[in-house]
Amino acid sequence: MDFIHAINPLYSVSGFFVGMLVGMTGVGGGSLMTPLLILLFGIHPASAVGTDLLYAAATKTAGTAMHGYAKTIDWRIVRRLATGSIPATLLTLLALSWLDLGGGAAHALITTVLGCALFATAGVLIFRRSILAFYARHVGALDPRRTALFTVVTGAILGVLVSISSVGAGALGVTALVLLYPQLPTVRIVGSDIAHAVPLTLVAGLGHWWLGTIDGALLGSLLVGSLPGIVIGSLASTRMPDRLLQLVLAATLLLAGYKLLF
Repeated sequence: MDFIHAINPLYSVSGFFVGMLVGMTGVGGGSLMTPLLILLFGIHPASAVGTDLLYAAATKTAGTAMHGYAKTIDWRIVRRLATGSIPATLLTLLALSWLDLGGGAAHALITTVLGCALFATAGVLIFRRSILAFYARHVGALDPRRTALFTVVTGAILGVLVSISSVGAGALGVTALVLLYPQLPTVRIVGSDIAHAVPLTLVAGLGHWWLGTIDGALLGSLLVGSLPGIVIGSLASTRMPDRLLQLVLAATLLLAGYKLLF
């Protein structure tokens, strides 16, 4: 009964709609949920990020189970990404532990990194085809050794971004993997990115729990709404124009990024 009383319907409704968008677009929930918690509900940035990371770990675990059952995960890519992301995450958490996460410096750091990450995610959504075409013309396929190295570096960058802002393991990660592994089907790229997000967000989320930035009641409320939302969104994704969804989502992220930065 205590758990039921701790559920906030407004947070659950927000989780439901964010879950639907994640299911329809495949964009990471952090790009949507974290700015929503900060801008609409006034949650402190550090608490919003920390809570969203454990929320993402739970939802990505369900997604990984589905992709694992369908055999659409390339575990070689997951290992390479994790080789870079887990150490980078631990180092970033260590750096954050030296800050007063309730103070102005941490607030400014998180909102600045989050705002920039939202702009980058929106840019990828809008210009993804152009980015891929430019890369194919001027870079092309890399040799296996450089591909492996750049995958580890990509993981490290995602580890830093996700630990500070909870954003990065969705559109940014998928686009980077498409560039590095153009021969792989998109479904395996997405499956591998989701599978990598589980250890990344879990480690980062546990680190934020250690730092004291997790709101348990908020986390429970978000999960109650988002889990059915993701299922419904996934079922509805085949009926919605993909490009229209991406443009609307990009516009939303640009607005949120602008509000955070300015």
